[in-house]
Amino acid sequence: MQAAKIMLRFRAWVDLEEAKKILSLGLKGDFYHLEKDKSFPSGYKVGTSYEDNCCSFLTKEGLCSIHKIDYNLKPAHCREFPYENGRLSPFAGALCSMVKSK
Repeated sequence: MQAAKIMLRFRAWVDLEEAKKILSLGLKGDFYHLEKDKSFPSGYKVGTSYEDNCCSFLTKEGLCSIHKIDYNLKPAHCREFPYENGRLSPFAGALCSMVKSK
């Protein structure tokens, strides 16, 4: 759970089609920075925060509002953390106490 709270302090990149499904939940939060990116299924990605702010889906309790409603709609990037593309993220050691203790 600690890793999840840490992850919300940063922007996650989300596939545009995934973002549309999340927006249909009617949660407080938004997406920013639409960019072309062929590595995403739709060919486009959007960020969950503006500039260097926290994720816009962060609740007052410091939890992911998407996760609370439907874990399956949680962005793949967030579900996979602390891994990126099947490898341990370079940020994992700096952010996750579980990784630091090994």
